[in-house]
Amino acid sequence: MGDRRRDGASGTAQTSGRDQDIGITERTPRHSFQQSQRSQQDDHDDFDKWSDFDADDALNSSGVRNDEAGNVAEHGRLLDPDQAAEAFELGDRISLDNGAAGFKDPEAENSPYPEVRAAVRNYDEDVPASTVRAWVIGLTLTFIGSAMNTLFSLRQPTISIGPLVAQIVAYPIGHTWARIMPEREFNTFGLRWSLNPGPFNIKEHAVITVMASVSFTVAYSTDIILAQTVFYKQDFGLLFQLLLIISTQSLGYGIAGAMLYPASMIWPENLVSVTLLNAMYEQSSAPDHKVLGGSMPRLKWFALVSAGSFFYFFIPGFFARFLSVFAFPTWLAPENAVVNQLFGGVSGLSLLPITFDWTQIAGYIGSPLIPPWHAIANTLIGVVLFFIFLSSVLHYSGAWYSLYLPMSDASTYDNRGQQYNTTRILTPEFTLNVDAYKEYSPLFISTTFAIAYGLSFASISALVVHTWIHSRNTIWKQYRNSTTEKPDIHMKLMRKYPEAPDWWYWSLFFLMLAIGLYTVVAYPTNFAWWAFLLAIFVSYAFALPIGIIQAVTNTQIGLNVLTEFIYGYIQPGRPLGLMLFKTFGYVTMSQALGFIADLKFGHYMKVPPRTMFMAQVVATTLSCFVQIAVLNLALVSIDNVCDIRQTDRFTCPGGRVFFSGRIYSGLFLFFILGAVTPIAIYFWTKRWPNSPAKYLMAPVIFGGAGAIPPATPLNYFSWGVVGFVFQFWIKKRHFGWWSRLNFLTSCGLDLGLAFGTLVLFFAFTLHDIKAPQWWGNTIVEKTMDFQGTAIQAFMPEGQTFGPSSW
Repeated sequence: MGDRRRDGASGTAQTSGRDQDIGITERTPRHSFQQSQRSQQDDHDDFDKWSDFDADDALNSSGVRNDEAGNVAEHGRLLDPDQAAEAFELGDRISLDNGAAGFKDPEAENSPYPEVRAAVRNYDEDVPASTVRAWVIGLTLTFIGSAMNTLFSLRQPTISIGPLVAQIVAYPIGHTWARIMPEREFNTFGLRWSLNPGPFNIKEHAVITVMASVSFTVAYSTDIILAQTVFYKQDFGLLFQLLLIISTQSLGYGIAGAMLYPASMIWPENLVSVTLLNAMYEQSSAPDHKVLGGSMPRLKWFALVSAGSFFYFFIPGFFARFLSVFAFPTWLAPENAVVNQLFGGVSGLSLLPITFDWTQIAGYIGSPLIPPWHAIANTLIGVVLFFIFLSSVLHYSGAWYSLYLPMSDASTYDNRGQQYNTTRILTPEFTLNVDAYKEYSPLFISTTFAIAYGLSFASISALVVHTWIHSRNTIWKQYRNSTTEKPDIHMKLMRKYPEAPDWWYWSLFFLMLAIGLYTVVAYPTNFAWWAFLLAIFVSYAFALPIGIIQAVTNTQIGLNVLTEFIYGYIQPGRPLGLMLFKTFGYVTMSQALGFIADLKFGHYMKVPPRTMFMAQVVATTLSCFVQIAVLNLALVSIDNVCDIRQTDRFTCPGGRVFFSGRIYSGLFLFFILGAVTPIAIYFWTKRWPNSPAKYLMAPVIFGGAGAIPPATPLNYFSWGVVGFVFQFWIKKRHFGWWSRLNFLTSCGLDLGLAFGTLVLFFAFTLHDIKAPQWWGNTIVEKTMDFQGTAIQAFMPEGQTFGPSSW
C-alpha cells in the first residue's frame, strides 16, 4: 500500500504542495490593480478602465501597463538574458498617450476564459525576473522549506509549509534587500549584473514562488527510504538514496511543455497564487473598518498573525498538550477500549471533535482557509458516511476480525495482534518467502485503514464517471482548441521571450532515465529493468489525458492503485520492487503535471520560459540533497524515531503507511460503488434540479478524506468547522475582510506553526528537554487512545485469530 496522503484520485489536485482547492474557478478576491486611465482620443475609449477581478468589465476592456513599480529598464537585463532588449511589437498593438499598451482586436484583449480574466493581468511589465536577488532569496527559502518539511513529514500530525508561505516571506525580504544593498554593477565574463537591480518586482517574486513550489513538497521516494531502512531494515547507502530521489523528482520534466500554452489549459489551481501575488503589488485596496484588522496594513496583519501563531503553538504543543486533542471522555475512562475508540482523537473516531491546536486543524489536510466551502462540505459528508457510520458498523460487527485490531491507525498486524514482522516472511534477497508467509500470518489492518483503501478505489471510478457525465464535452472541445485556437493575450505577450528549447527537456529526461535505470539495476532492488521502463511508459501514457482533465477541472486522477495492480501481477512478492514501480509509474506523471502547473503560473506572470526552466531544475535538485541530508540526520538524532509511541510524535506516518501490505479483496466492490454514485446523483438532480444534491461531488465525497489514516476524523471535523467560519460565514458576511486578509491569515497561521515546531525541535527535543509533567500533559499519555492500545479483545498466549489458511 502507498502513502495515501499523496495517493489516489482526489477531489483536489495534490501537486507540489500547492493550494488544495476544488472549484477554484468560483469568484476570487476582488482587488483593483490599476488606476483608471482615460485616453484623450476617441479611438482609445475602450481602454477607459479595467479591473483584474471584474470578469464583466474585463470582457470588454483592455489592460494597461502599470509603470508604478519603478523604472528599472536599465537594470532589467542585468543577469537576465531572457529579458528582451527590443520593444515588443504585435500586429494589433497600439500605444496610448500615457505610455500604456493595448490591442485593437477585441478577442486578443483578454483571455477567453472568465476564470483567467478574473485573476490574471492581461499586460506585461518590463522588469527583470532572473536576478541575483531572486536566486539568492529563492534558493535560501528552498533550502529552509525543504529541510523543514522533510523533518515535519516524520511527525504525526504532519506539518507542511506551502509555497504560499514562501510567497509571503519573500515580500519583506525582497523589499529590504532593495533598500539596503548597493546598486553597483559587476561584469563577470561579459555578463553584467548587480546586487540591486532596482525595486523588488513581481516577476522576481514569481520566480521565488516557483522555486518554493517545486521544492517544498517532500519527495515521494523518501517514504520508500523510510520503509526500507526503518521497517525492512535494508540500507543501500547514501548514494542510492540520492540517485533515487533525484531521478524520481526530475523524470517528469520530459513532458512538462506539452500542455502549457493553450489558453484552454487553464490550470485553475494557480489562480489563488496569482491572485495573492498580484494583490501584493496593488496600488490600493479597499479596507473594511467594520471588522478586526480591516483597516490595518496587510503586512502588519500578517506579521501579527504569524507572531501570535508562533507563541500560541507552545501552549498546546508543549505546556498543555491536552488542548491539542481535547478528548475529555478518554480522560474519564482511560482504560475503556470502546470509549477510546469512539472519542479518541489519536486512534479513534473523535465523536466530540474538540481541539485548540492549529497543528491538528491544518497539519494533515492543509489550511481550511483556502478550499471553497462546497469542497469542504463534500469532504465532511464522506468522513461522516464512511469513517463514522460505516467504520463503526463494520468494526463492532467483527468484520475483518476487527475486535482484535485498533479502530484507526496506519500500522499492520499479524494474527496474534502484534506488529507485523516482515523479516519473518522475506528471503535474504528481500522477496516474499511464500512458505514462511503461510507459516506466519496473513496481514491485518485497522478498520479505517481498510475503508480508506476501499475509498481510494471508489474515488478513481467516481472521478472517471463524474468527468464523463459533466465534463466530457468541455474537455473534448478544449482539447481540440488546444491545437487550433488562436493565441490569447497571454500567449501573445510571451512571444517576446525566447522559448526553452525542447532539447533541454529531453536531455534532462534521458539523463534522469539513465540515472533511474542505473539505480534499480546496480542495487539489489529485485526490480527488473523492463519493469522500470514499463513504469515510465505507464506514467507517460496517462500524463496527457489526466493532465487535460486536471488543467480544466483541477482534479488529478491517481495511478497508485493501477500501478499496484500491474506490478502485483507481473512480479508478485517483491515489496521493494512494488514501491519502486509505483513511484516511477505514478509519481513521474504527478511530478510532470506539477511542473506544468508551475510553468503555467510563470506563463500567467509573464516570466521568461528559460528562467522558469532553470529555476525549477536548480531548486528541485537542491531540495533533493537537502531532503536526504535532513532525513538521515533525523533518523540518527531523534530518539525512538518512527516508533508509534514516540513522545514528540515523530512516528513516520508516511513510511509506516508505505510499509503496509495487501488489502482485503472485498474492498474491490468500492470500484462499483464509485462508478454508480455519480450516475445516481446525476439522475437525482435531473429529477429534482433544486434539491441540495446539486452540490454533491462524488469524487470529493470518496476521495476528500484521503489522509485517514494516519489522520483521524478529529483533523477533518476541526478543519471543516474552521472552513465553515472563514469560507462560508465570513466570506458571506464580511467579503471585504475575506478578500483582503483571508489568504494572509492562512499564511500567517501556517508560518507561525512551522517556526514554532522548528524551535521546539531544535531548542527542546534535541536537548532532551521534556514537557512539564503536570496533569494537562500526563492525562493525555495515560489513555489507550494515545498509546494505540484501544483494542477490545486480546488473544491468549499461543493462540491466533483469522482464517485457518491464507
